[in-house]
Amino acid sequence: MIVGTIHKITGPVVVARDMLGAKMYDIVRVGQQGLMGEVIRLEGDRATIQVYEDTSGLTVGDLVESTAGPLMVELGPGLLSSIYDGVQRPLPVIAEQSGDYIERGTVASALDRDRKWQFTPGVAVGQELQPGDVVGTIPEGQTIIHKVMVPPDMSGKVASVAPEGEYTVDEVMATLEGGAEIKMSQWWPVRQGRPYVRKLDPTHPFTTGMRILDTFFPIALGGNAIIPGGFGTGKTVTQQSLAKWADVDIIVYIGCGERGNEMTEVLTEFPELEDPRTGAPLMDRTVLVANTSNMPVAAREASIYVGATLAEFYRDMGYNVAMMADSTSRWGEALREVSGRLEEMPGEEGYPAYLATRLAAFYERSGRVKPLGSDDRVGSVTMVGAVSPAGGDMSEPMTQNSLRVTGAFWALDTSLAHRRHFPAISWTKSYTLYGGQVRGWFEENVAHDWQELRDRAMFILQKETELQEIVQLVGPDALPESEKVILEVARMLREDFLQQFAFDDVDAYCPPKKAYMMLKVVLAFYDAAVAALNRGVSLRQVLDLPIKDKIAGMKVTPHDEAIEDLPVFAATLAEDIAGIEVY
Repeated sequence: MIVGTIHKITGPVVVARDMLGAKMYDIVRVGQQGLMGEVIRLEGDRATIQVYEDTSGLTVGDLVESTAGPLMVELGPGLLSSIYDGVQRPLPVIAEQSGDYIERGTVASALDRDRKWQFTPGVAVGQELQPGDVVGTIPEGQTIIHKVMVPPDMSGKVASVAPEGEYTVDEVMATLEGGAEIKMSQWWPVRQGRPYVRKLDPTHPFTTGMRILDTFFPIALGGNAIIPGGFGTGKTVTQQSLAKWADVDIIVYIGCGERGNEMTEVLTEFPELEDPRTGAPLMDRTVLVANTSNMPVAAREASIYVGATLAEFYRDMGYNVAMMADSTSRWGEALREVSGRLEEMPGEEGYPAYLATRLAAFYERSGRVKPLGSDDRVGSVTMVGAVSPAGGDMSEPMTQNSLRVTGAFWALDTSLAHRRHFPAISWTKSYTLYGGQVRGWFEENVAHDWQELRDRAMFILQKETELQEIVQLVGPDALPESEKVILEVARMLREDFLQQFAFDDVDAYCPPKKAYMMLKVVLAFYDAAVAALNRGVSLRQVLDLPIKDKIAGMKVTPHDEAIEDLPVFAATLAEDIAGIEVY
């Protein structure tokens, strides 16, 4: 065991001497209260440590004891529906121990050691097991079957297996020849990605129920995206909507350095939300990692790695996992603060020079993969990170470095938010690199002309942006009728298609099939209106028809009814406009 003494204290950064033999990223216990810290620099016999807790009260000469291992999380049944802090301490358990404030040096088990789980074995004595093979299953919540897997560093023949029954996480479920034991739980270092056989092509979309994302800027299962936006543009609400409606099995939500009131809202609302797919509580398939802005800054830096490891664990079971990080900017600020205390050479705006490398390594842990194991499981981790650029400046380092390594850019626009247009995602600034990869799925499962309709709608929206510049100079009356109809259809697309009310019982979620039908109706109106104008009909005659009100009501029409009725409505409105007589 390595025991040193404190030589220097600078905020959350502590320098200890007599630490010869310590390794990078080893976890240490600092001072009389045993504060948790991590070795981040070694020089001679001195170790620089970032402490995950408040260092007030520490003095030079206090003992520093190494645990001889990196920061690890415990993985096993009971993770779902749990609420952890940035280093996987369960907050409800800590609240019972120390009240509303976390006492320094508090230690609590991530999993309930007393709870018994119903185990059903899936292997027999003498069976050859590879890393990742499923030893047995455990019902976790009402919807998820937890798979007890062989750890990545184990393999061999089964010497014994526990019979079906109830067990705690500390009991042995199987032993291998040679004495290796497989328990319900296993440990894994958070900064090391869990191994897999290979990555697969991202061809299946990560459907969100948000029309602007699913139609114009989709990402694939196993993809990654960022949501940058200034204060009040709706980053948190957008991520909460994704968590509730995304077509995935597991949600890992990380509140990384967010304001306490926002995190409180998440912690109080999520346990009460109903899973729209099953009717069970949404928390049954959710893990929350909460590290608010007033918590120690070093733990904020660790929190996203904890979340990524939890997500990879369920990916290895064959589940599709969505990981929401809100916000990666606060994580970057933690890196900047610790880097400054280490007196490292600063990069742009004071961020460390290795910011881009850290971001790339983090987002690289997303993906759709074939996990370890002899069966045909396929799992995915889809990462969506919120970015909070100061003053909404998209050219700042966190946004720009995230742009380089992510596949979709869902830019939130302050001007849209001020106009009460939600979600305030800009259709002119946003983009996706996954369009071509998921196109086949949409054409097969939604409609063969999905891409064509999407491109036409985007053209009209971009044309409106050009025309608005002319309108601001000379007014709308100077435009010809053919361009006025573009402005009217673009308004329909903005208000009747892109706008979506997250708290409406119907409009909160829109299936891709309904979104396609809505788009088809709007473009059918455009085609019919252009044809009528070419016959000499005035635009006022077209707009006087009661069609516009029904188009505006499409978003709140029940999904099944809309999918059935909208094709008929598209044909009817075309006939009504074609029947207008020329004056």
